[in-house]
Parts: sequence; C-alpha cells; structure tokens
Amino acid sequence: MEKVQLILDRRSDSSFRRDMSASALEAFFNICKKWQLSEKEELGLLGWPARSTLYKWKRLESGALAYDTLIRISLILGIYKALHILYPQEELANNWIKMPNTNRLFNGRSPIQCVIDQGIDGLYAVRRLLDARRGGWN
Repeated sequence: MEKVQLILDRRSDSSFRRDMSASALEAFFNICKKWQLSEKEELGLLGWPARSTLYKWKRLESGALAYDTLIRISLILGIYKALHILYPQEELANNWIKMPNTNRLFNGRSPIQCVIDQGIDGLYAVRRLLDARRGGWN
C-alpha cells in the first residue's frame, strides 16, 4: 500500500505520473498475459477506457496516466504480488483470479468478475483480502 500512498501524495504532479506511466502499463500488460485476460477484462480492470486508448497504452504511448488508472494498476500489482506469496505454485497463483471462489466477497464468482463488476472498490476489497490472508500490508 506504500505505492498507493506515494501516488496519493503526488497525484497532481503530471511529470511524476508521466514518469510512472510507461512502467506501470508494461507491468499491467505483463500481468494480463500471465492471467490470460481478454481485452474486455483488461478494459474492465482499467476502468473502461476507449478501445483506442487501450491499444495506445499497449504500445506504451500513454503520456501521463490519470491518477485513477495508476491507482488501479498499483492495486493489481499488489494483488499479483500477494497471490505469488500465498501460492508459490505459479500456475495456481496466476489462475486464481479466474477461478470460482466460495468466499462471501465473491459469492461463487471468480475474483476477476467481482473486480470488474465492482470497479476500484472491488480491487481494494480483493487486495485487502489477500493481504490479510498473507498476514500484512508489506
């Protein structure tokens, strides 16, 4: 969560956001490949930007990403990290996001469905759940 706080502290600084944007997008799309996400799922995680924007971002032509987009990507990075700490088997860690889950947060749906349906609130909820399971916010 310290990365989220750093972004919070400097959210109005467009040069800071521009500096972070290309590496954030690169990390995001690498995770999307590992999670085998569809274009629709990528769009949902990013807050439903236009498809043309998604294609521009895939070419790492972003300029300064919006604060909301950087927060979303930061939360996704935290979710990815927590999954790989909780599940050392890479296949399970990468497939967890699409597996039906009986936790009441998900109600039998997959975490990716929950996150897309609930937006940034869903990202925060999944991040908190996983961090609590692993024993902290580190």
